[in-house]
Amino acid sequence: MSRPAPRDTREIIREEPLMHRPILKAVANGPLTVPEIAEAIGCPSNETLYWVMGMRRYGLLTESKEPTDEGFFTYAAVGGGVSS
Repeated sequence: MSRPAPRDTREIIREEPLMHRPILKAVANGPLTVPEIAEAIGCPSNETLYWVMGMRRYGLLTESKEPTDEGFFTYAAVGGGVSS
């Protein structure tokens, strides 16, 4: 079974503004790791990582100080998160 070819990085990054709301909804009930966020929004972890890092850079998400036992950092919404 072959895996689908990865999407162009520019295409993934271009989608970041569209992914803010689903990601903020995913972390509304508490901090999650990138794999947990990816599962919650139904997208691949590698693409979710780009979006989470962009949101972190622009102050929409904050990163935990210490990684989980599995080695992942968790991310939480800054402020109130997303409004319905």
